[in-house]
Amino acid sequence: MILDVTGLVRHFGGVRALDGVDFQLERGELVGVIGPNGSGKTTLFNVVTGIYRPDRGTVTMEGKGIAGLPPHEITRRGIVRTFQNIRLFRDLTVMDNVRVACHPHVKYHLFSALCRTPAFYREEREVRAEVESFLEIFSLQDRRKELAKNLPYGEQRKLEIARALASRPKIVLLDEPAAGMNPSEVGKLMEFILRIRERFSLTVLLIEHQMRLVMGICERLIVMDFGQVIARGRPAEIQRDPRVVEAYLGQESSAGE
Repeated sequence: MILDVTGLVRHFGGVRALDGVDFQLERGELVGVIGPNGSGKTTLFNVVTGIYRPDRGTVTMEGKGIAGLPPHEITRRGIVRTFQNIRLFRDLTVMDNVRVACHPHVKYHLFSALCRTPAFYREEREVRAEVESFLEIFSLQDRRKELAKNLPYGEQRKLEIARALASRPKIVLLDEPAAGMNPSEVGKLMEFILRIRERFSLTVLLIEHQMRLVMGICERLIVMDFGQVIARGRPAEIQRDPRVVEAYLGQESSAGE
């Protein structure tokens, strides 16, 4: 087990956004979190990644508690995320967006940076090589000097994921990665997620409303409604669960998806 969430509770005034959420992730799993809007999915991600502190409950990664730690410390321990609304450094180049994520791992100190010591130049060359490798993996090498805000939507998504992976995570949380994509782009995204999980030995937890995506690539699903986990299991089992049909899948079907 790489991540254990137990009894997670988070209030916003009189609203209980998370109400005793429990789940575990095994190392290397690809698990989806589904549920209607307002069911607590993004709040769950925000608590796990340190944006919100839980009112009660624990989040344990590799046996060590991380609930309530600041986001940068949780990132340092190996959990990163993307957002439903893309959050890039819009006025930085593609290369610099990825480079930012690499720098927490450099070993030189402020003195070396100011004095431009051999150690500084050596590590900067290593960082540049690592960035170039990520750009090639994500087919962004020809756009390295473009500003992030000028990229097409799909490539901004790829850049956001590339930046996340450049921080060398063990667990990646993807918040609606298919949002705004057409069916062809969703198909490519499914292949892409599977490929990066294998290449980087990742554990992946994703929120998604695209049933084609979650049913096509997720090994397990966690279903939330009103801040609680109402079902968990394999995609085929979830499709037959009457509570899920009522709370979520039935709504999607009636909406024509």
